[in-house]
Amino acid sequence: MDQVVDRTIQREHALMDFLKNRNPLVETYLQNLKPDSQLGAIPKEDHYFLGRLDLGESVDRRDYLSKDESFEKNLLGGVTKMFKFEYKPMGFSWMIFADREDFDRNHYTFKYVHREFLGDVRCIVFDVTPKKDSGKGRFVGRIWVEDQDYNIVRLNGTYAPRPKNAYFFHMDSWRLNLIPGYWLPSYIYSEEGDFSYGAKDRMAFKAQSRIWGYNLKKSSKEDELTQINVEDVKDVSPSTADASPLEAQREWQQQAEDNVVERLQEAGLLAPAGEVDKILQTVINNLEVTNNIELPRPVRARVMLTSPLETFSVGNTIVVSRGLIDVLPDEASLAMVLSHELAHIVLGHNLGSKFAFNDRMLFSDESTYNNFGFRHNPEEETAADTKAMEMLKNSPYAQKLDTPSLFMKELQMRAPELSALLTAHLGNSFTDEKGTLVRLSALAGTGPALDANKLDQIAALPLGGRVKLNAWDDHVELVKSAPVAITSARDKMPFEVTPFFPRLARFSPGEAVNPTAAANTAPSN
Repeated sequence: MDQVVDRTIQREHALMDFLKNRNPLVETYLQNLKPDSQLGAIPKEDHYFLGRLDLGESVDRRDYLSKDESFEKNLLGGVTKMFKFEYKPMGFSWMIFADREDFDRNHYTFKYVHREFLGDVRCIVFDVTPKKDSGKGRFVGRIWVEDQDYNIVRLNGTYAPRPKNAYFFHMDSWRLNLIPGYWLPSYIYSEEGDFSYGAKDRMAFKAQSRIWGYNLKKSSKEDELTQINVEDVKDVSPSTADASPLEAQREWQQQAEDNVVERLQEAGLLAPAGEVDKILQTVINNLEVTNNIELPRPVRARVMLTSPLETFSVGNTIVVSRGLIDVLPDEASLAMVLSHELAHIVLGHNLGSKFAFNDRMLFSDESTYNNFGFRHNPEEETAADTKAMEMLKNSPYAQKLDTPSLFMKELQMRAPELSALLTAHLGNSFTDEKGTLVRLSALAGTGPALDANKLDQIAALPLGGRVKLNAWDDHVELVKSAPVAITSARDKMPFEVTPFFPRLARFSPGEAVNPTAAANTAPSN
């Protein structure tokens, strides 16, 4: 076991070296909790952080949303001068490593516990404790080490001792084997608080952190230059090749649409085209065919990688956030969401044509939200709602609108406590600043009454219920999980944060990965 510990320490430092030139994105969504006699611990308010990590000599981050660029207090949480607790997003980013600086035998004691399977991977489990006088903020908890190359695949614990006026939170950090030789930090779950009788915890919250985009800056664009294929292209268009004014306008909109989609993907906010897009496309096709909709250009669908519930359209591309797909309970609810954006396209509410000018793409990834925006005015939103309802009633989903109705009712009820989750950063929000439903609100007035005690009534799913994100190449796929029986109202957890328990598996040579990148990722020691 001493040799296993030495090899584990060696591999952990090899991972840190490998990630030094990587700048992945990290997203943390946190819900403060309050007790409810019927539903258990439920959200009372929420917070959202999105940034890019710098994994060089020390862990640092640059935020997409925050106006405070300093983050000098690199703690998990601190008490401000007004004695109000404040969450520091930097702290959640620390949790990808047990100890970025001093993970070694001089600072820690390793005690063998047992062997255990995590998914398909057999692991050796150790309890890790800091040695006396080893310093503040040391990891204390348990690690799971896979038994082939001895990489850490899971961390569970906290940091101690804590400094004055600051807190170190507990974390359960998971890594996935997405490339040969390395297990990449991908998911972190944090939780504090206890509502048992007599407990006096000052705070109670649950938080999910996701890391992705490790290969974002190592795109294949350089490779394209070495694989230039010269083709003999013949113009087979009619002799009147000049575009008419309407055709020119459509070409201009197409250019803007392509620019935006490409730039969002470069910024790590949009998943590459994949299987989930095809599912969205099928629903869109169902709406188009049954409503006899014929458009000059096909409608495309793409997945945004962030958690806040939002949709928007640019040109003929509909973008739906991963978080929204996560919580939608069925296909009819997905159709409801897509119908609103399809209605904007059908009604000609085109936004974003100014982005056909390529100089508008020249901004830093972190300022994406300051440079892009696709919000419609209230009149266009109202018209899109009316058209969407018309399309839904003519669609294959016309007899299945009870569940979308329940979804909107649940959203309306939870909205005041979920302002961060319901804040759209590029498109229009489902609710206004007061938490009142403003999109497709007519659906909330139809269908059955919302009743948490009806166990077969699932209005919305927890976050993470649908979509799985590959942290290396940003591809998304649907989660494959068996249905689980609900035994009480507390099992439903609509829109709520839950722990991560991914099924671990070793990287398979047949899996898709950038061949140039893979050649450079073999274990170095």
